[in-house]
Amino acid sequence: MSPSPDRIHLSVPHMSGDEQRFVAEAFATNWLSSVGPNLDAFEAAVSARLGGLPTLAVSSGTAALHLVLRYLGVGPGDHVAVSTLTFAASVYPVLYLGATPVFIDSEAISGNIDPALVRQYLADAARTGTLPKVLVAVHLYGQHCDLDAIALACAEYGVTLVEDAAESLGATYRERETATTAPFSILSFNGNKIITTTGGGMVVARDPRAIARMRKWSTQSREPAVEYLHHEVGYNYRMSNVLAGIGRGQLPVLDDRVRARRRVAERYAEGLADIAGVELQREAPWGTHSRWLSVIFLDPAQIRATPHDLVRALDAQNIEARPVWRPMHTQPLFADAPFVGGGVSDELFARGVCLPSSSSLGEAGQNRVIATLREALVLRATSRVADGARERVKA
Repeated sequence: MSPSPDRIHLSVPHMSGDEQRFVAEAFATNWLSSVGPNLDAFEAAVSARLGGLPTLAVSSGTAALHLVLRYLGVGPGDHVAVSTLTFAASVYPVLYLGATPVFIDSEAISGNIDPALVRQYLADAARTGTLPKVLVAVHLYGQHCDLDAIALACAEYGVTLVEDAAESLGATYRERETATTAPFSILSFNGNKIITTTGGGMVVARDPRAIARMRKWSTQSREPAVEYLHHEVGYNYRMSNVLAGIGRGQLPVLDDRVRARRRVAERYAEGLADIAGVELQREAPWGTHSRWLSVIFLDPAQIRATPHDLVRALDAQNIEARPVWRPMHTQPLFADAPFVGGGVSDELFARGVCLPSSSSLGEAGQNRVIATLREALVLRATSRVADGARERVKA
């Protein structure tokens, strides 16, 4: 029996080679806690990338969103509007603070939160006195939502807009960098992101005073006193100087990593182009898609296979794949949360598959993915033809 081929994962870290130098400096100088030169330099480098906006490096993107929502005064009795087609981490901080999430459906072009539904929801909420305190717009899989229309609606109704850019670093919206449009944004440097600190996140804000307040909270809310003095609740949320060193080695290759992931997506599109009913997620006309994950959609009128069929077929060949995010309004945890919209996100979930997208995935690995997909799709198509023939015989 031939050995099983190495597993192809969905999205893995891709080191530049400089990370170890910065980590070694942290060890050599004994800066191993949540302060140090790497931390200062990493925040400064991300700030420079984002046009000089103030930044705060923390332990995760979830922690970053928690800090932002707390700063904005979210608490029990408040509503926070959130894209429904997202990962649960976009919603958990709403629950941490005792608020209620309101999920808003997607538009079909990018799969992101629908600006028309945002405006409709805000108008209805204004009439009933139930406006959300915050709207969190998630940039899905590395592609922006149509942010300007959403920002305009939020401004008209006095709702603070937050960009959840955890998946979109390296992408652009109308030639602007991600995380630079809204008053507050969050980034993620989790191990599966385009660049990583193995675990980490960042707050981006326009007001340096907001960053200073959140910085205090992220370091246990210690007061500037000789003794350990505390006036308010804090968290152990600060990124470590060691992990920030990894980030310093990663950030300079961000654009290279985006180009590599875009090439992977292009290969999938080319390799499946002749199969009717399979389409790579389209790039929206308002910006560049970083292709953090390559997503294909299946047309059930032409393709018998379901996303779960393809996930199983790929797994049988030691290849990781996933359905797209299950919409939050369908999660048991959020069964009682309000939902605005129709069935766009449900349809995308029923048709979408996330494919291996690592920037380090070579041509041989890409060919394995394409060949496995083609075989699974052809087998399903053959099965469908056979079923049709049997039905005709019965008739």
